[in-house]
Amino acid sequence: MRTPLQGGLPPIDAVAGAVVEIACDESGFSGTNLLRSAAPVITHASVDLGVDEAVGLITALRSGFRFAPHELKSGQFLRGTGAAEALEWFLGALRGRASVHLVDKEFFLVTRIVDLLLAEPSYAAGTRLAQDHRPAALALYRAGRSAGSDWGAFLAAFVDLVRTKRRHPDHRTVQRFFEARDALARTGLGSAAAAVLDGLSPTRVWSVVTRLDHDDRSIPPPLEPLLPALAETVLSWSGGQRQVLVVHDEQSALTADRLTRLQRALADHGTPPAADTVGALPAGVSPLAGLVMVDSRDDPRVQVADLLAGVARRSPAITDDALLQPLLSPTSLHDPEG
Repeated sequence: MRTPLQGGLPPIDAVAGAVVEIACDESGFSGTNLLRSAAPVITHASVDLGVDEAVGLITALRSGFRFAPHELKSGQFLRGTGAAEALEWFLGALRGRASVHLVDKEFFLVTRIVDLLLAEPSYAAGTRLAQDHRPAALALYRAGRSAGSDWGAFLAAFVDLVRTKRRHPDHRTVQRFFEARDALARTGLGSAAAAVLDGLSPTRVWSVVTRLDHDDRSIPPPLEPLLPALAETVLSWSGGQRQVLVVHDEQSALTADRLTRLQRALADHGTPPAADTVGALPAGVSPLAGLVMVDSRDDPRVQVADLLAGVARRSPAITDDALLQPLLSPTSLHDPEG
């Protein structure tokens, strides 16, 4: 017996006006286990296929390339006979109808350090709507990766700092975070990265930790990369011109409360359209119309998104793959040089 689906934010009223319905799934999601996961990246894939189109694509893979039903998971798909030919056909069929948003988990943590501890926390963080601090995060990320074990210790201390399962704020986690920061700073990171570390104030950090421990839900969950990935997916499909209705495989991170806050943030942070822009979303209207949770077994569009996400995540060089490049979101959360 199936358990009831959890989460989601179905539209209260019928969606009117310009709207696109997309189906989404992810690969590599590991909850808050961002440093010790076997998957260093998350891929969030989306398609705008109709149900019949998705069925037709799956049927073609099974008949034309002789894939059995259980082989349409990315691992089996990539190991199957004739996988290279089938993959080229599959990605070609999705060109212009799909997108993959890539999140480097380690880089995500660095952006969270900057966005939460140096700026006012926002659900728009991690998206194109909040780019002011991205150069600082990129400088720290690039310098830190050459610092050896001190870099890993610093990121681990941040993860421990912002975990929200403590009963009360813990001065020891704050102390360990700053000890790790100081050890990292002593490795000599360069002026840009050093400035980021210097800007981390104990008073500011303690304030954010206290808010987290008191369940201040205006702060986005610090260790949940799926929310900014979803936000960026919605922004990409909207283009400022239409709302986006998301059909998503069940995902515990996408609670109604978080989605409501994300929906509001996307509306509040959106750039108002120019007066002469035809068809642009009115100011204050969120590009996220709603999110409907489904079981992937019941929706062939989500099955296609799942396969695409898995194939992309398993690509040995996703950002340089000629087949995947046309589908990869240009605003993916990773170092553009590596």
